[in-house]
Amino acid sequence: MGDRIFKAVIGLAALVFLAVFAVVVTPPLLARPDVIGAFAAGFVNPYASGYSADTLACWVILTAWIIHERRTLQVRHGWACIVLGMVPGVAIGFALYLWLRGRPFTASSAS
Repeated sequence: MGDRIFKAVIGLAALVFLAVFAVVVTPPLLARPDVIGAFAAGFVNPYASGYSADTLACWVILTAWIIHERRTLQVRHGWACIVLGMVPGVAIGFALYLWLRGRPFTASSAS
């Protein structure tokens, strides 16, 4: 996959997620601005808890990756990806980090 297609796919995925997030989460949060309650609602049943735990683990892994690569790749504004990984979500933070990183992650770039 070429860089242009890669960036288009991750950009489109991030935009779709952002649109879904805005439509699904924003109205109830505006009606009842309880951020802690909104976070806790992600753990309302065992299935939601599994997805929420997975998302939190992905955010921790993304954060560790950004901090680890900070010394070698010096990606500018990586900290913003960490913040965006929490709100609106890991899909946005991860996509933006890959976009800022400038190239897809491959085994050869891991060394």
